[in-house]
Amino acid sequence: MCQQTSSSQASTDITGKTWRLVEINGQPIKLVNQNRHPYLSLDKELRYSGHGGCNGIGGTFQINPEVMRIKFNQGMSTMIACDDLETERLFVNAILSADNYSVNGNILSLNKARMAPLAKFILQE
Repeated sequence: MCQQTSSSQASTDITGKTWRLVEINGQPIKLVNQNRHPYLSLDKELRYSGHGGCNGIGGTFQINPEVMRIKFNQGMSTMIACDDLETERLFVNAILSADNYSVNGNILSLNKARMAPLAKFILQE
């Protein structure tokens, strides 16, 4: 993997960052628990972790930044029973369905083929 740090690569490098979920399937997310905002962290060792609002998730992923392709592998999830698991279910489905991504400023979109974004995230500072 190339270790360049050009300005264009730096702005599109999505690893080593935490992304907060703001939209799923074109709809703003509804927070049931205000203390648990869904997020996705992508580390440089190609592991992901996150939280769907109730349960934690984690696993590995493959990425090809030159063509903005990504593939999340089925990982693990905690199994806590919660009042509303709909956002979490959609979140996990979006991650596992995604095959490419795009970055626009501090917005990360996970996509499948040329369809509308499955999920949109904002960079968490």
